[in-house]
Amino acid sequence: MTRTGSMEIVPGFVITEADFRERFSHSPGPGGQGVNTADSRVELMFDVKRSGAIPDHLRPIILSALKNRLVDGVLTVAVHDQRSQLANRRLARVRLVETLQAACIQPHRRRATQRTRASQRRRLDAKKRRGELKKNRQRPTW
Repeated sequence: MTRTGSMEIVPGFVITEADFRERFSHSPGPGGQGVNTADSRVELMFDVKRSGAIPDHLRPIILSALKNRLVDGVLTVAVHDQRSQLANRRLARVRLVETLQAACIQPHRRRATQRTRASQRRRLDAKKRRGELKKNRQRPTW
């Protein structure tokens, strides 16, 4: 996160404070006497579907990677780990950036390869050994 309040996800993809919304509520976690007075739980919401900050080539990749986490195209990160609202706000921003960075990375697909001749031979030899073992279990024919 830079000083101006903008966060660079990947080169060419920068979000600013105006791109997301924050909501605060009572935290179920630790807090002592102040737990009922301070709204320390932070929900950070970023509209992936309609945001102009996301480059057009990345939008379908991010939408498919985060499809299980989006509600109407909005990604929500909720944090209530710390006692203070400020610490939770920082943590929520960090988690939002990490989530978006992970979503921008396309998974590598395994290229189908053929079996080697040696591996085929080993497989057939093992099958023959197994067949012989089963054949030897039968009652002998006199």
